[in-house]
Amino acid sequence: MAKIVGKYKMETSENFDEFMKALGVGMVMRKMGNAATPTVEITKDDDGTYTLKTTTTFKTSEIKFKLGQEFEETTLDGRCVKSTVNLEGNKLTHNQVGDKEKKEKDSVLYRDFTDTEMIMECKVDDIVCKRVYKRID
Repeated sequence: MAKIVGKYKMETSENFDEFMKALGVGMVMRKMGNAATPTVEITKDDDGTYTLKTTTTFKTSEIKFKLGQEFEETTLDGRCVKSTVNLEGNKLTHNQVGDKEKKEKDSVLYRDFTDTEMIMECKVDDIVCKRVYKRID
C-alpha cells in the first residue's frame, strides 16, 4: 500500500479549464486556476483526522476531515459544499455536494497514490480533469 501522507507538487494538468467552466467558475478565477501550480500537503493526526492543505501563489486552502464523516468545505473557487472523503486501497474519493438552492453542481475528486505520485481525477457532469502531482518529500 502506497503512503498517502506527504507533500506533492503538480506536474501536469489536463482539461482543468473545462472542469472549472462546468462548475460555473468565472473567467478571472479560471485564469488564476490555470496559471497556478499547486502544492498539496496531506497529514494525519493520531485521532485519525486528516488535513489536506493546498497552496498556490494566489490562495491557500485547508480542510480537515475524518474518513466517512460529512463536513462543510469552502472550495478554492468559493463554493460551500458538503463533503465526504473515503479511502479504498490507495485511492481517496472526495465527494462534494453543491447547494441545490444555488444550483451548484456536485463534483467528485479521486486521488490515487503511488510511491512517487498522486494522480487526481476531478469529475463534474461528463467532464473529467486529470492532474498529476509528484511526491516531493
